[in-house]
Formats: sequence, structure tokens, C-alpha cells
Amino acid sequence: MQLLLKNDISQVPLLADFIDQVCGEFALDPNLSFQLNLVLEEAVVNVIQYAFPEGGEHTFTLDADKEADTVTFVLKDDGKPFNPLEQGPAVDTSLDAEKRQIGGLGIFLVQHMMDEVEYQRTPDGKNVLVMKKRSSPQP
Repeated sequence: MQLLLKNDISQVPLLADFIDQVCGEFALDPNLSFQLNLVLEEAVVNVIQYAFPEGGEHTFTLDADKEADTVTFVLKDDGKPFNPLEQGPAVDTSLDAEKRQIGGLGIFLVQHMMDEVEYQRTPDGKNVLVMKKRSSPQP
């Protein structure tokens, strides 16, 4: 399954519909939907806000696939090179929210809520973020 998005924040509601479709199609536990919405919205909003600093209209994709007990999401854009897994200091979640440094919590959530997260920059100039989550079928 694939979702084609534009680098426009108004596209974010399409993501929730897509995740609902994925959960239904792959017979995922409904409790997983909230977690996937949170993680994937963070990743998609990062692309919308930061991948295309020169502006202009761009498109990018989010693919979903399921193999055995693992659902895989692949976010692919042709924006500026950016490995979110290597950015910024580690988030100190022991601090009160007011004392934490701004930024970085989104990728922290992605890394901690998904079972595997990988980034690569392809030779043809694409950022590829692969996020995997082991799943359980609906009861």
C-alpha cells in the first residue's frame, strides 16, 4: 500500500486515513493504530517541515507492507540529505517538560515506539526511512 503526499501540512489528515486502511488491510490490532499514527505523523511532519528548505511543491511517499508478524513503513523523499537518527543530543526524558531542550522528541518517539528504524541516502538522491513494528492480529 502506498500514500503519495505533498510537502504541505494540510496533507497530514490523509495519513490517519491511510493508517486506518493499513490496519484494516493487514488485520492489525486496533490498539496499534494510535501508536502508528503518532510515530508516522512525526516522521511525515519532519519531511514536510525540513526536507525542502528551498520551498516549491514536492511529493514524497509512504509505503506500507506486512510480512509475517512485522509491518514495515518506508518513507521516501527527494529532499536535502538528512539522517534523523544522527541528529541532535539524546532526549532527557527524566527532566520536566519545561526544562527539556526544544526539538528531538519526535525522532525519539519513532525510535522507541518502533522495533527497528533505519535510514539510508540512496545514490539517486533520496532519503529513505524504514520503520518496522512487530504486530499481533486482531483478537
